[in-house]
Amino acid sequence: MDSSNKHPMDSRLRGNDTDEKVRSTRKECASTRAAFRGDLVIAAVAAFLVLFLFPAALMTARAADGSLSEEDRKCLNCHSSEGLKKNLANGETLSLHVPGEAFAKSVHGPLGCAGCHANVNLKNHLPAKTKIVTAREYSITGAELCRRCHEDKFKQYEGSIHATLLREGNQAAPVCTDCHSPHSIRPKAARESIAEVPCRKCHETIFKAYAESVHGRARSQPGRNNAPICADCHRAHDVRPASTGEQPKNACLGCHAGALSAHERWLPNTERHLETVSCPACHAPGAQRRVDLRLYDSVAQKRVSEKQGVPQFETRARSVDAQGHGLDAMALRSLLREFNREGTEGRTILRGRLEVRSGVEAHQLADKTRAVGNCDSCHREGADPFQSVTVSIVGPDGRPLRYGAHKEVLTSAISVDSVGGFYAIGGTRIKLLDVLLVLAVLGGAAVPVGHLTLKWLFRRYLKRGGAENASGNRRPQNPPSPGGRPGGGDRG
Repeated sequence: MDSSNKHPMDSRLRGNDTDEKVRSTRKECASTRAAFRGDLVIAAVAAFLVLFLFPAALMTARAADGSLSEEDRKCLNCHSSEGLKKNLANGETLSLHVPGEAFAKSVHGPLGCAGCHANVNLKNHLPAKTKIVTAREYSITGAELCRRCHEDKFKQYEGSIHATLLREGNQAAPVCTDCHSPHSIRPKAARESIAEVPCRKCHETIFKAYAESVHGRARSQPGRNNAPICADCHRAHDVRPASTGEQPKNACLGCHAGALSAHERWLPNTERHLETVSCPACHAPGAQRRVDLRLYDSVAQKRVSEKQGVPQFETRARSVDAQGHGLDAMALRSLLREFNREGTEGRTILRGRLEVRSGVEAHQLADKTRAVGNCDSCHREGADPFQSVTVSIVGPDGRPLRYGAHKEVLTSAISVDSVGGFYAIGGTRIKLLDVLLVLAVLGGAAVPVGHLTLKWLFRRYLKRGGAENASGNRRPQNPPSPGGRPGGGDRG
């Protein structure tokens, strides 16, 4: 049949078949692309599991069952021996003992010995000579290895009081390995007993005070791991001096969120009390208290700090305290004048704070039922907390530098300008101001009383003068004659 004689409907049908094939092909392509994307996602997830989670799981499993690699076992063949040590040239000994079982169960166990000691090669380890001057220097240098895996924690540590002391040359300041035994370190969550807290090695007296406190006794009870311990208040790595910042108070309020509202139910001016009175000042009832007058920059809104290498505070304090008996009111005023000389940025004032006298007492916290709640303990003349006074500045290492002051600076009229920001009703009363207040009240009352008195006297004077004038007007102008008739003599 001739194609020219085909029916038009046949062409349309063939066109529809073509369109169907195109749509079908597009669907197949879309399905293929979707399947490819799905396979790509699955492949990425699988790669992530293989590269990250599987090794971590393997390391965790190895740590859980305490398994060690063959290379680590070779190391422990010697280093697990009790008493293995190295004699140093200065007479010290460096322990080389590694507790094998503890290391296998530690968080570093999966890393293996070479994870930190990458410079050690088993083939030439025995004849290798490593120059170690002192055992302490070896520990300090070795702590730098921690930075490779724990950079964030290391940065926090570098801003701490511990690192500051180390930079100043105090080699007794703790480094990583003093708190975290590298061969037997466990996760923080595994610590259940307060006996395992490393802080006690350096702060034994403070730790004993803590252990006997309400927090320490609670922590000692089984299952009470939520009770605060050292790092909860002072932080673990960026440890700051507690006596210069607001961290301890913030730590208290962080756990005792309802403390403000609880105090507001019975304590007048609650926020002012919490600002100027430290928590242990009331919650360590057996502690001795003092008033610390802190040099404060009212412009920068922060405490004044001593500059590194420029001991201005003690120099200036001694210059105004010629006898060395402590700052009196006049000397304190002169000290403030020195810090506010022309050309000095900011304006230095004094901000008083009631606190305990030592770090040991700050940790002797008692149950809240024993807290000081008697207002008369402070708000009365001669109260014990105001018998000891210091003036302080923040030192270069972050710790406070204090200089003694006479207790009279709190009650002297000369101190009105310098200590005006710290006043406890009844406790720091300035008697001269009381006399001036009485005179001012009497003087103020004398003005209206004197005015009314003069007014009354003046009215009385006017009234008496008016009465005399009236009686004078009623008298006759010509007195009566001898004969009894007014106006003259006899007619004859």
